[in-house]
Amino acid sequence: MKFSVLLEHLSGVDGAPRSLAVDPDLTGAAAIDEAVAGQLAFLEQGSSLRNALDHCQASALLLPPDGDLQTLASSRGMAWIALRDPRLGFAEALEVLLPPRPRPQGIHPSAVIDPTAVLGQNVSIGAHAVVGAACRIGDGCVLAPGVVLYDDVELGDGCVIEANAVLHPGSRLGRACVIHSTAVVGSEGFGFVPTSTGWRKMPQTGLVLLGEGVEVGCGSAIDRPSVGATRIGDGTKIDNMVHVGHGVTIGRGCALAAQVGIAGGAVLGNGVILAGQVGVANRARIGDRAIASSKSGIHGEVAAGEVVSGYPAIPNRLWLRCSAAFSRLPEMARTLRRLGLDEAAR
Repeated sequence: MKFSVLLEHLSGVDGAPRSLAVDPDLTGAAAIDEAVAGQLAFLEQGSSLRNALDHCQASALLLPPDGDLQTLASSRGMAWIALRDPRLGFAEALEVLLPPRPRPQGIHPSAVIDPTAVLGQNVSIGAHAVVGAACRIGDGCVLAPGVVLYDDVELGDGCVIEANAVLHPGSRLGRACVIHSTAVVGSEGFGFVPTSTGWRKMPQTGLVLLGEGVEVGCGSAIDRPSVGATRIGDGTKIDNMVHVGHGVTIGRGCALAAQVGIAGGAVLGNGVILAGQVGVANRARIGDRAIASSKSGIHGEVAAGEVVSGYPAIPNRLWLRCSAAFSRLPEMARTLRRLGLDEAAR
């Protein structure tokens, strides 16, 4: 595909600076430091890979509005366009240059579907998938091989459930949700009551409700509560190996990176970002658009828009000051001991 033709599929190109002195044929895309002739690459403003452009072999580039980068690309004979959001442009380009392979249509003969299940139009169900009683599957849904839907599961239109994912009873998914391989939705919450003879299991009879466009990564688990519901808002994205405990409420448009753990009853507002390995304690509350950096431990309340770090989590600026002091702690301790001895000698 010609670079000029590809630009017709990208947003934000109208009036954008560009150089089409050459109009290369593109057959694929790659990272800026790995691209070769015939491929498209991109570079963001402030990227640590700016120097890679000196040696880049890509035929075309999506660049930020940076005159120096544009001049360098032109001097190397590359076609380019300057976009406000090159990463978004690259995502759109990948959909055109490397579209996903079409899914097999229809229902595989080895799939097991309860006669009480209701299937929408143009549903695709792969080999050895299981659909339980009273399930309701919307139009255009895709169930990859090995998927298990227990009884009483609902999928909105256009959901994709990847291989070996499991949805337990009472799971309710809005339209266009994606559940990746080996993820488990609606598993039993960790509910036990201590007694004099040991732990008494608390029945987990609640629901898990996913809004529209929610994506759940490989190996993640979203638990159902004893009563009520675990709720995840529209457009929230969950990475691999994330645990969402029973009765948690997560707002719209949140992003949870790998190995995040959220204990039961916690509440996250809209647009919250939790970086890798963040832990959220039971019934903690996090306000809209708050951000927690990697490995933070949140035990109480985080205000809307606040950025926190550390364990326990504190405001990020304070955490940076504390971190700067950590390496000096041994020297500070020696000084304090010496001051104590000097004072005792007096």
